[in-house]
Amino acid sequence: MKSTPSLKEMNDLYQTLFELRQNVLEQGMKMYQAVSPSIRRSSFRFSALNLAFYLAIRCHDLRPLQEKLLLLGLSSLGRSEARTMANLDAVIASLGRICHKQEHELIAYPAPKWFFHGNRLLAHNSNLIFGIHPDASYTNIMVTMPPEAATDYKLVRNLLEAGMDMARINCAHDTRDMWQAMLHHIHKAEKETKKRCKIYMDLAGPKVRISQVLVPGDDDRVFTDDFFFLARGKISDYPADYTGNVIITCSIPQVFDHLQEGDSVVIDDGKLNCVVTRLTPQGAYLRVISTKAKGFRLKNKKSLNFPKTPLDITPLTKKDLTDLDFIIHHADAIGYSFVRSRADILLLQDELYKRMGNKARNMAIIAKIETRDSVHNLPEIIVQAASRNPFGVMIARGDLAVEAGYHRLAELQEEILWICEAAHIPVIWATQVLENLVKTGIPSRAEITDAAMSERAECVMLNKGPYIVKAVSSLADIVKRMEGHQYKKAPQLRTLHIASDALKAFDN
Repeated sequence: MKSTPSLKEMNDLYQTLFELRQNVLEQGMKMYQAVSPSIRRSSFRFSALNLAFYLAIRCHDLRPLQEKLLLLGLSSLGRSEARTMANLDAVIASLGRICHKQEHELIAYPAPKWFFHGNRLLAHNSNLIFGIHPDASYTNIMVTMPPEAATDYKLVRNLLEAGMDMARINCAHDTRDMWQAMLHHIHKAEKETKKRCKIYMDLAGPKVRISQVLVPGDDDRVFTDDFFFLARGKISDYPADYTGNVIITCSIPQVFDHLQEGDSVVIDDGKLNCVVTRLTPQGAYLRVISTKAKGFRLKNKKSLNFPKTPLDITPLTKKDLTDLDFIIHHADAIGYSFVRSRADILLLQDELYKRMGNKARNMAIIAKIETRDSVHNLPEIIVQAASRNPFGVMIARGDLAVEAGYHRLAELQEEILWICEAAHIPVIWATQVLENLVKTGIPSRAEITDAAMSERAECVMLNKGPYIVKAVSSLADIVKRMEGHQYKKAPQLRTLHIASDALKAFDN
């Protein structure tokens, strides 16, 4: 058994923490001063500073320190996201007093006002985007509007009554007239239910898909180790000596500007995984690495992902710019797909200011984090966006899993949650939440646990399906129950019924 730390060990720990504090202050201030001139929203200054401190402290491996702090009953620094320096100062202040440091060596305890200021900022930023909850809960529910929402008013009203806080209209689907009809039904339901529903409209973005399929062979299915051809131009432009069964083209042929032999190609969200084996002037030969045993049928409009290929494609298409003219008059928040860098955010902000002038500063932007680049560049994306607009992040788990690999999804999801909390930025937990319940009316056990974990985000998104009203009602119940037990990474130690019942049993 490990003995109680000696006074020398505690003094050494104090010195290590003090030096860590100096390093974090120096590095954090350096990062903050580099971005502070571009911050237009004064409310983001504290958040930008805290983000800088958090990034500085997370450059260190804190695990050895955490173990030593736990032995003293002190905070292990594991809840530093929203209040990095305040948390570190509180630990050093307590340890200094345990070590009987002289008055001039002690650090003052942070004032409660600053200790919890980050939580208040996060709540404020969440309210700007999702509205204020009448029951004071902090997890909102977003629902993707199905085409039926344009014609079935009762469906929209039922969704609002079941717990929908924000309606998502995906501009990649349906028509402008249908969007208008959906908006009419939402606003009508708001008046009748006396419940506010925010509007989120998703720009389609440059989604790469199969645009054409040609089957010169006798089967449109491909199996593991089969070869097929991805044509660079027209579907008829393929090598004369090609003998495979299937040729496809992609909707954005600019991918060939960067495609290399050995690059991965993922089709239909991972149902078909391929590798580029050879490039020709006409296109690329693809070998199937994995798919289901019965083979995969290549079809038009299926998604194409190139995880290892740097795609220099603008995230704002001509269609997006046209849709933006409609969106700015109806949406509370704009969903921005395929964001990879600070420059992508600036591009959208400039387009908003062209159309809206100074009113653009009130339009919320939601960046969909769905690529490895967007994860890597998340701090700069946050700073650029939140410096000028209310801002939130959507963890687009489907595309992110395809781009980064399923085995890394859980890890990246946590990192995104932590960095956003450090910047006091609300997060939307999206993709396949309660998918079985939405589609069949019966949830899987695993997706109930996933839904419970989604409570750590400020909003959860459900996709359309025949049982969507039931799913909204179920999700509202799940997150409300979980809010009594968990806030972000911190357990909330409310009265545990199991403990109370056990105590009564022993008393009897």
